[in-house]
Amino acid sequence: MTRHQRGFSLIELLIVVAIILIIAAIAVPNLLRARIAANEASAVGSIRTINTSSVEYAATYENGFPAGLSKMGTAAAGDTTASCGEGLLIDNLLTAGVKSGYSFTYKDGTGDTPNAAPTGGCIGWNLYTVTAQPVTPGTTGQRYFYSDQTGVIRFNATTTATATSPPLQ
Repeated sequence: MTRHQRGFSLIELLIVVAIILIIAAIAVPNLLRARIAANEASAVGSIRTINTSSVEYAATYENGFPAGLSKMGTAAAGDTTASCGEGLLIDNLLTAGVKSGYSFTYKDGTGDTPNAAPTGGCIGWNLYTVTAQPVTPGTTGQRYFYSDQTGVIRFNATTTATATSPPLQ
């Protein structure tokens, strides 16, 4: 009498599961590194956008750099009129200060005297700084970024970047 086997034996299934787990153990760290690299590239791009928007704001309203991210941000739904209070230069994610696993902090004129506001305008500054730090260091990003009115983007691999950190190449 011949006996026909149907399906797979338990050993065969365990071998297949072990192979899948080995492949996953190799692939997951690479996927996480790729996500960190993408988040860091997005953070650098966002800092570039903030730098460009700050310069455009200063040129448009002729009162210096804005007093915060909200001054460069988008207006309420349906409102398309730009002003020094809502410059329509950056999107809501940057205005909120968190995007793609990074938290952004914009500080106006530390140690600077604010420029007089033009009639009906907003106060501006001659200096500003912007920093980006990973929301969860090691998971959403590794490096910390910094820039100011010079437009040079700097980084630090372990802690908050400053004006003395090396420039990004």
